[in-house]
Amino acid sequence: MSAAIPKVLVVDDAATVRMYHRAILETGGFAVEEAANGYEGLEKALSTTFDLVLVDVNMPKMDGYSLVRALRGQPATASLPAILISTEAEASDARQGYAAGANLYLVKPVRPDDLTLNARMLTARLAR
Repeated sequence: MSAAIPKVLVVDDAATVRMYHRAILETGGFAVEEAANGYEGLEKALSTTFDLVLVDVNMPKMDGYSLVRALRGQPATASLPAILISTEAEASDARQGYAAGANLYLVKPVRPDDLTLNARMLTARLAR
């Protein structure tokens, strides 16, 4: 019996960061879609089923904290695992992320093996 390929939505306003995270996750066995800002990410998350969302904190229009709060406020995405990722490395930034509803807060640059392992843990896909 083969399991479905887990789908991850990567939300970041920087195209190079989206491509970097996409390459890591696809190498790790994930299917990846991208969104360039929080509003686009929210729209995609509400219209398609994902197993995980990876969200940049600092974005124009809707920041990552607001996006995660919005996801938590919708029945369809309330339990969707979310990783906030940012260059902001203070403990208060992480606390704000967890208060918004993130399952995990990572600081950029994220090591590829750390991102893959955390994505696997949050999607319960630990086997290679």
